[in-house]
Amino acid sequence: MKIQVNGEGRTANAGVTVAELLRELDIRPDRVAVEVNTEVLNRQEFERRGLHEGDHVEIISFIGGGAGECGDLSIGRL
Repeated sequence: MKIQVNGEGRTANAGVTVAELLRELDIRPDRVAVEVNTEVLNRQEFERRGLHEGDHVEIISFIGGGAGECGDLSIGRL
């Protein structure tokens, strides 16, 4: 089936879960937020949420760092 991941077309097996997709992409689920068709998912949903033909998946990473006392927080698409 065809899905979109961060705006790029991708082929995936029918019924693949968000967790399986993250494993395929070598992405740690504890370091990202995932949105499917504009719905932000709870991490507990990653194992249960199956993807379907035409789904749009956005994977957002949170990156900390910087020289400040509390550091800087950046948000970026993977």
